[in-house]
Order: sequence, then structure tokens, then C-alpha cells
Amino acid sequence: MKTIFNYFSLLVTLVLTTMVKAADPFISFVKTENSMVLKEGSSGLTLFSDSDSDKGILRAVANLQSDFQKVTGIQPHLISQNSGVNGMLIIIGEAGKSETIDALIKQKKIDGKSLMGKNEKFIIQNISDPFPGVSEAIVIAGSDKRGTIYGIYEMSQQIGVSPWYYWADVPVAKKENVYFKKGIYTDGEPAVEYRGIFLNDEEPSLGSWARATFGGINSKFYEKVFELILRMKGNYIWPAMWGKAFYDDDALSGPLANEIGIVMGTSHHEPMALAQTDWHRYIKRNNLPNVWDYSKNAEALQKFWKSGLERSKNWEKLVTVGMRGDGDEAMGEGTNISLLEKIVKDQRKIIADVTGKKPERTPQVWALYKEVQDYYDKGMRVPDDVILLFCDDNWGNVRKLPDLSKPLHKGGYGMYYHFDYVGGPRNSKWINISPIQRVWEQLNLSYEHKVDKVWVVNVGDLKPMEFPISFFLDMAWNPKQFNANNLFQYTEKWSAQQFGEKHAKEIAEMINTYAKYNRRVTPETLNWKTYSLENYNEFETVLNDYRALALKALRLKQDIPAEYQDAYYQLVLYPIDACSNLYEMYYAVAKNRELAAKKDPEANQYANQVKQCFERNAELDNYYNNVMAGGKWQHMMDQMRIGYKTWADGKENIMPEVTYVSEADIPKEKVFQEKNGYVSIEAEHFARLHNSDRIHWEVIPDFGKTKSGVTTFPQNAYPKADENVYLEYDMNFESKGEFEVQLLLAPTLNFNHNKGLRYEISFDGQAPQVVNFNGHYKGELGRWQSEHIIRSMTKHQIAQPGKHTLRFRVLEPGIVLEKILIDTVGLKPSYLGAPESDYTGK
Repeated sequence: MKTIFNYFSLLVTLVLTTMVKAADPFISFVKTENSMVLKEGSSGLTLFSDSDSDKGILRAVANLQSDFQKVTGIQPHLISQNSGVNGMLIIIGEAGKSETIDALIKQKKIDGKSLMGKNEKFIIQNISDPFPGVSEAIVIAGSDKRGTIYGIYEMSQQIGVSPWYYWADVPVAKKENVYFKKGIYTDGEPAVEYRGIFLNDEEPSLGSWARATFGGINSKFYEKVFELILRMKGNYIWPAMWGKAFYDDDALSGPLANEIGIVMGTSHHEPMALAQTDWHRYIKRNNLPNVWDYSKNAEALQKFWKSGLERSKNWEKLVTVGMRGDGDEAMGEGTNISLLEKIVKDQRKIIADVTGKKPERTPQVWALYKEVQDYYDKGMRVPDDVILLFCDDNWGNVRKLPDLSKPLHKGGYGMYYHFDYVGGPRNSKWINISPIQRVWEQLNLSYEHKVDKVWVVNVGDLKPMEFPISFFLDMAWNPKQFNANNLFQYTEKWSAQQFGEKHAKEIAEMINTYAKYNRRVTPETLNWKTYSLENYNEFETVLNDYRALALKALRLKQDIPAEYQDAYYQLVLYPIDACSNLYEMYYAVAKNRELAAKKDPEANQYANQVKQCFERNAELDNYYNNVMAGGKWQHMMDQMRIGYKTWADGKENIMPEVTYVSEADIPKEKVFQEKNGYVSIEAEHFARLHNSDRIHWEVIPDFGKTKSGVTTFPQNAYPKADENVYLEYDMNFESKGEFEVQLLLAPTLNFNHNKGLRYEISFDGQAPQVVNFNGHYKGELGRWQSEHIIRSMTKHQIAQPGKHTLRFRVLEPGIVLEKILIDTVGLKPSYLGAPESDYTGK
């Protein structure tokens, strides 16, 4: 009998498990046979949550009430007892904490096994007879607090409330009728444990806006930020830190984060739940010298660190350990590994003393940022439970990943990534420069190398990074949902969420394209010398690219409904129009200088155009700051982007210098030159490819600077000696001699413990040359990082004109080929490389 019962229980579990669907749409606005009425005509809706539910859950429930009112015009009733049910009932609660949810589990109406012991998981399903007198209901049940909250906000999203309803003024479409498709729905558990953003470099834009809107970067400000993170299934934040201290600036901020359900952290150089600004205030209050040096001031630093843990000991957090120099600087030259290991050991003792628990009971992270990675490379280690946080190079290129051939660190690994950066050769603070193709490729590379404990991304002012933030957090939840061929589908789906289905594809194409163009060269780095005027019509080509995109965005504006205009301006039109205007201005500067050198009076027209573009830049910013959305976003576009003299930015944009030509200086003759002598091939236009049983090639559309990128998958598979994984390209030479081959490669770093990535290259079956194109990288900033490309060069002897075949074979994963240039003694310098040569069948 017991055996039969166990078999029946197993069968029920299997049936329930197979019914659970991953994030399928469960809301419809058209009635079907398999749907339940949430709102139809004047029917009511009731939300139920136990009176003793967690305050963070109740906050989300209140937001769901408001969201339903936005959609239907009627606010649902909220009850905590089985009475007063009006219309359809939605029961909300946390398994193990909610008596109601636990009773439904006990009655077998909910599969408790699918929630118990899970992390941040929710289930949304219909059930029968939940309460006496109630024939059916919908349940939102979470495995824990955040799981429940995510389920609530999943309902909000599906009825039509974008996570960006506040931060990007995305309107909510009104619906007369709303239905629930019967079934069981879940998004499962997150793949990455801590998923969040870092508000950084927030002056002058975000800080000025917050002061104008909330009186400062305070708890009122963070309430909006925390809600946004949770609506996108994030759970973690590094707070703004330019002259700010999260806990000290507003005593309400710490309790608020804990109540709402956000895990607080501090940045890579701010240990023990303290901001660097906390230190400056601490020494001033206690009349202490500013000696941020553990070898000289250990006692004072220990007391300071203890104060941070005591202040936040009752709140959920991830504690940063270790130490960098004051103000995010490198440690002194005399710093040694033994001292740094002692710092971590002493910090953990403070953690144990304050919490009264073993230190491993408090989650901790050690950031291997800049020179700290060098200490790790030289042998520094931290206890097994501490998460190792790897970093990119500030430009989106991963610096180091775990060596999968060796035992992995038990505490796991994280990644600190950048959409925003302050540093040389130019800041990147103003606009989105991160196409999701590169973000996906590098984060997938990280995830395939077991980096799954922490993903945190520097988002600067938060706006205007809306789209890549959404992608980053969605990917952190489930990296496996993405591949090289469905990234545009994601962009289209995101666009539909903000603007509806009608123009989603067209908007997605524009979002996809402007990020690609901005990755060619960041707007702050762009100047009149970036692109070549002389060779291949390069500058005119890129200018026309942006002109066409801006024209498309301006034309579509006429078809966008009035209520969507503010969202359209900030998410689509402004970034395209403003960047196109920059290209117009710098092209005019280049033409002005070229023509002025020839004493051509046409230079004067371009000088005037520079001035017009500079003034238009200010007009676009003014509309964003003071007109759009009724002036809601004051100062948000105050970030300087024109007129850099050093890597650091000034406070105001500076118009480029121009030259006017007088009539007396006009020459009477003009001379034009010819150009030829190269072969240029986009990487995806290979004649043939060769995969192995384990490794295959894939094209990543829209990757890189021109057409696409080609790389191998899976990204954790390293070719064996007998695996010939290569591409071949055919070409016809009209000349012979020693030719230089330039491979334009994505700036992937030597993440494999500084060994470097290697490839083989050869012509016509000759002995291949083996090239390690990035093994020399030691953490310094290279020009190829700023330009987002590595040019790898080899030389080859071609004995006779005619048809020849070039073979490119990879010896490691992570190598992304974008373009091939072959100089047959005529290739001219250019930023993007010569346009692709004509070929048969083109």
C-alpha cells in the first residue's frame, strides 16, 4: 500500500512539474475557452494577502493595485481575511510564511515541492475552491520574499505595465477586459545569485536631477530605484558614491532597502558596508588624520570598519572586503600580499564579532579590480566562502575568468561590468555605447566559465541606459535563453513592451543600430580626426549612416501616438538625433580644416555648420531636460561630451575651433588623388568553414563595427591539437610580393590567466604562422580598447598573381573575427578599415 501511495505522489509531482511553463504569456485581452476573467466590463477584482505578510511584499501588492487601476481604471480591493471578495480573487503570499499559501499547499492545490528550498522562485496558477464560497482563484506564490515580489511584478508586466513606466515615462495602455489563461507559470530560479546595478559617475546629471526632484540622492530617490530593480527581477545595488554615503546621507535608506527586498553592497573599493565618503566624514567627526593606510593606521580603520557593520548588521547585504587606495586609487608601491591577506582576515574577525556568527555566515565579495587582480595573479587568496568578483577593463572586455582545468574557488565568482566609465583616454558617461551583441558575448563567455554568483554593472546615471540594463538583468536571470540569433528578437520584444506591437520591429532596428554605431567610437572619443576624409569616403559613409538613422527616427515620430512621445524621445529619438548631430558637427570640422588648408571658401560654410550643430546639441539637451515630460528630467542631460582636452571632462561643452577663409586667400586650382591596392573581406563572407564534433562556428549579426562577428561555440570548449576549426577565404590577386594581412578582432582580453589567445594563419596550405594577439596585456589601457578593436598583423609571400586561399584557424575560444584587410601596397589608413571588396556572386 505504501509503495502505491509513493508511486501516486511521484506521479502527481511529475504531472504538476510538466505543467509548469517558463515565463509564457498568461494574460490575454481576448476571452477564450481556457481563460478566467480578471476584469470584464464593470466586474471587480480582489487581492488577498495575509495581514502579517512581509512589508516588502505588501509594498509590491500595493503597486499591483495601482497597476491594475492604470490598466483597467478600477483599483482592486485588498483584503486579508476571507470576506468581501468582489469578482475574481488573486491570492498572494510566501510559502512557509503565509498561513494561507501553506494551507493551499497542504490541500494539494499548490505543489509545495516546487517552491520549498528554492531561491527567488514564483508560481502563478489558477486553483479551485480556495476558500468557502469562492469557486476559483489565481495564486501568486513565492518560495521566499523576493520570489513572491517577482511574481507580483510579473503579473504587472503582463497586464501591460512596463518596469520603465516611471523612469522612461512609458504609458500604460487602457484595457476594458483582462483575462488569465489557465495554467501554471513560473520563471524558475535565477542563474546568477546577486544581480544588480551600480549608480556611479552620477554628477552632474543624476545627482542634479535627484536634488531637483527629491531634495537629494536619498530614500525617496532610492525607493524609485529599488522598485525598478525588483520589477526587472534584480536584487542587488551598489549605491551612488561621488561624495555620497548611502546609510549616512539618509537614515531611512538602509531600513528601506531591507524592507523592500534589495541586497545592499558597496563598490569595489569601499569595504565593510561603508562608503569612501563615510571615511572622510568619520575622520572629520573624530578629529583624526586622513591616513587610509592599514600598515600605518590599522586601529583607526578597524574601528571605522566596525562602525559600518554595526550600523547595517540587521539588514541584508553583501559585504565588500579587501582594500584599495583612498578614492579608488591603487594601493601604495610598498603594499604586499601578506598585508592585504591580513586586512581581509581582520575584517572577517570584525564581521564575526559584530554579528556573533562565524564570518562565513555573512556573504562577502572581494573585487579583483585593476591592480587588485595583479595581487591575485601573484598568489593572494581569500577564504573559500568569499566570492571572487572578476572585472572587465571598464570598456566591456572581460579581463580574467576561472581556469576550468583547475579546482574552482568554492565561494564562486562574480563579474563587475561597465556600461559607463570615467577614465582614460576619454570618459564614457553620456549615452548608451553597449550593443547587446557584445554584452551577450562577453557575459555568456563569463557564465560558461562558471561566473554565476554576482553580476553587477556600472550604469552611470541610470538614464539613458534603459535598454542595456533590461538586457543585463534579464540575462543574469537566465543566460541560456539567449543565443547569437535571437538577440534582435529580444530587442523587438522589449520595444513592443514600451511602445506596442505596431512599430516594435522598426524601433528595435533603430535601438540596435544606434548602439552599434556608438560602439564604433564612443561619442566622447569621436572628433574630426577619427574617420578618414581621404580614404574610401569613410567619414562621409559613417555620417550618412547616422543621417539615415536619424531621418528614420524623425519620420517615425510622426506616427507615434501623443501619449508615447515622451518615451519615444528619450528611448529612441534623442540618442539617435543627438549622436547624428555630433557626426554632422565633427564632419563639418574635418571639412572646414581640409578646405581651409587649401584656402577654399567653402570652408566657411562648414564653419557655420559647426556652430549650428553645436547650438542644436544644446537645444536637444534643453528639450530633454526642461520640456519633455513636463520638465520632469531636469539636468539629466547635463553631461559634457564636446571639447575634451584631457581624459577628464569639464563642466561645459566647448565648440571645436574653426577657420574662416577670406577672398584674398582663395587659390585657383584644385588637385584630386586616386586610391587602390587592397583586398577587404567581412568575416562572415567566408568561402568555407570547418567545424569539429565539439566546436562550431557561428555568425553574430550586428556584432562589432561594420557587419558582424564570427566566433566559435561553445565558449568554454578549447580546440585540441587534432581539431581543425577554421575558416577559409578565397581571393584573386593581380599582383605579387610580400603582403600584410590585418585581422580586425574584437578586443577580447587574455582572460585565460594572461596566457593570451592564439590563432593560426596561412595561404594556400603553407606552414601556418601562430599568433598570440593579446598575451602581452597586463592591465594597462591600450589604444585598441578605446577603439574597440585589435588589429593583428602578419606578412605573407605571394609568388604569383591569381586565385589564393587564406585559412584562419583558432586555437582558443573567445576569439571574434570581424574583418580581414590585405594590403597589396595600396591600403590607406582608416578607422573602420577599407570597404569590402567586390566579389563574385555579390
